Amino acid sequence: MKEEQIPALIGESTAIHDVLDQVSLLADINRPVLVVGERGTGKELITQRLHYLSKQWGHPFIKLNCAALPESLLESELFGHEPGSFTGASRLHKGHFEQVGEGTLFFDEINSMSSRLQEKLLRVIEYGEFARIGGSKTLHTRARIIGAANQDLPQLAEQGKFRHDLLDRLAFDVITLPPLRARNGDIQLLANHFGLNMTQELRRSFFPGFTAETMIRLTGYPWPGNVRELKNVVERSVYHTDPESMIEQITFDPFASPYRQESGKYQPEAPSPPPGAEQLCIDDQQVVSSPTDFKAFIESTEKKILRKTLADNRFHQKRTAEALSLSYHQLRGYLKKYNLTAQKRKR
Repeated sequence: MKEEQIPALIGESTAIHDVLDQVSLLADINRPVLVVGERGTGKELITQRLHYLSKQWGHPFIKLNCAALPESLLESELFGHEPGSFTGASRLHKGHFEQVGEGTLFFDEINSMSSRLQEKLLRVIEYGEFARIGGSKTLHTRARIIGAANQDLPQLAEQGKFRHDLLDRLAFDVITLPPLRARNGDIQLLANHFGLNMTQELRRSFFPGFTAETMIRLTGYPWPGNVRELKNVVERSVYHTDPESMIEQITFDPFASPYRQESGKYQPEAPSPPPGAEQLCIDDQQVVSSPTDFKAFIESTEKKILRKTLADNRFHQKRTAEALSLSYHQLRGYLKKYNLTAQKRKR
């Protein structure tokens, strides 16, 4: 198994490391697993990682979206059917349980499965047996079953919308993925990763990075769509930004427009201030309240830091970039933005 085949999860937070440790532990045993979490948290990515780290990695990985198919078609896709078993069934069809062999069968949005199919799935998990639709021959499977849901399955079971006995069988162990707001420290790492990938896709020579103000906005946003939403926001911003400029324009809602018919005039939500902002000191003066013009405040702060660091390093740009933990191209972007490229000559 090559390392590059194992799907990578970007992050350094304790929350994501705990999930990866749990996946590594579960990979060694063929038992049903549930992967739960909000939309956009990476449930399919975790399931793929679990498959490729397990003994099933040399066998097929088949994904089935239970919400995308009607009950009759879902049943046929799972168990297969015999010729003549229903109108239009002209030939034998092998379902996913036969096709997957000893691989992994991933049921995405498993909470959407009908009660009747839940009962049939329960029998497969308990006895490893099933039959094609219209057939009498008992077939066997050793497939690993993984279910995923973005809803509270125990609550659905209490409401009679999901079988308690199936939930018990599926939940040998449950991997609960943390939302992005619970791993705030990973946002900058993820944003730079997605930004670099988009830069390469656009065939640009380098990724200039984000301004300090933009990163504050990214880390202060609640991300209801989690990592998937962050990826879209970053890629959209890279696409709309001049290749030579650092990214400072971020659009969280692509539908936002004063001409939007449903919501009327758009009122953007202000992101939460970063932790410790009320204790920020500039030129030995403590800022004890939020600035009335946040953008002007950030720009003034960045210019002061740039001028001082340039002077401390005798206007040597490479040394200045190193002192600020920036790349040379990022520093050039800041200098161009604030028209500081001729700073030394003017002094």
